[in-house]
Amino acid sequence: MNILHVFAALATAGFMAGSQAVLAQTVGCGSLPQANAAPAYTTGPGAALAGPAAPRGGGGGRLGASGAVRGALGGPGAGRAGGGGPAVRDPHAAGNVDAKDLPDGENAPNNIDGSFVLGPTHPAAPETVENASVPKGVVCIFAMESGDSRMYPGITRAPRDPDAPPPPPNSRMVAVMPAPYSRRVYVYIPKQYVAGTVTPFIVGADGPDNGLFTTLDNMIAAKKLPPMIAVSIGNGGGDGPGSERGLEYDTMSGKYAEFVETEVLPLVEKRYGVKLSKDPEARLAMGGSSGGSVSFGMAWFHNDLYHRVLTYSGTYVNQQSPTDPNLPHGAFELEEHLIPAAPAKPIRIWMEVGDRDNGRPGDDTHDWVAANEIMARALAAKGYHYQFVFARNAGHTDGAVKKQTLPEALEYVWQGYKAK
Repeated sequence: MNILHVFAALATAGFMAGSQAVLAQTVGCGSLPQANAAPAYTTGPGAALAGPAAPRGGGGGRLGASGAVRGALGGPGAGRAGGGGPAVRDPHAAGNVDAKDLPDGENAPNNIDGSFVLGPTHPAAPETVENASVPKGVVCIFAMESGDSRMYPGITRAPRDPDAPPPPPNSRMVAVMPAPYSRRVYVYIPKQYVAGTVTPFIVGADGPDNGLFTTLDNMIAAKKLPPMIAVSIGNGGGDGPGSERGLEYDTMSGKYAEFVETEVLPLVEKRYGVKLSKDPEARLAMGGSSGGSVSFGMAWFHNDLYHRVLTYSGTYVNQQSPTDPNLPHGAFELEEHLIPAAPAKPIRIWMEVGDRDNGRPGDDTHDWVAANEIMARALAAKGYHYQFVFARNAGHTDGAVKKQTLPEALEYVWQGYKAK
């Protein structure tokens, strides 16, 4: 078996006992000493909370996100606007959803719907810091090849024909050609998991998410969350129109949820002997940037599969390529037409945007701040359980904001969960 394709990370000595040994001995999930941990991941939203020395090991390597999101969740200051960056936005500007200002450094209450403004400083929540005294889950890693995928065989942008006329302004139609990829899937299994039991789980975009895994260790140990598995799925490469990542994440349809359901989750269960719940109340989709918009899309287009969503700087804007004539504004259609026109669905969502987030002010379909505000307004109008956080002094998928808010966000979004 190729070590570049199937690895394991961090099974602590205490983990290797009883039924847990079965999990860690499954193909692709052995035990590596902590000294073998890989360097910090610094590319793409999957870098989430990985500090100077990532606490968990595994494959490493670039996961295909572009400079638009590179390092976005990598730590304090990641994604912050520098000279010439986006203008600072006002959360209380005309037309924005009503929001409550919080004292600096505080998080929103984890049991109240609505919109909140936090910052400008962002202290890390203690649950996001590795704690040697709590039981550590194991992180198993395997690869999925494009040639084995029925739904996503792989694309990339085609070289531009120098004799072709220039595309129209703001065109999302990009010539593509087939291109292979290899994506990695990171599976966090808490020490408290009992082999053979059905468990709630999280599906995360742009894996790995070391900060999520550390936070789950701490919150499960503190009984703030039930034991749950997290499946962080690497994207297929590139970013934006014409890329595999763009095709997967920016397309407004149920296809990505179907890919996860039919091609990813069965492999996770087979490889590691776990049982993932079929109850949509026991499933959370989460991600940053386009990984956020696809996460909401998973719950919207497949509400039979997902009822819980968590997004940082969700790309609720028009990035879709090729254009769907039925949904011409891509993910912006969610807040523009789809949510307002449909009866409320059983979706609970926590969402965030930064005051220096991406986009072009004045063009709502390409403005992350405006799009998230409009999204929050649409959810509020329909009576959804939602919490929207506007973060001051924060850029796109800001790492410091995630360290501050992730535990509160997880508690909010898992409210009401009862195992069946």
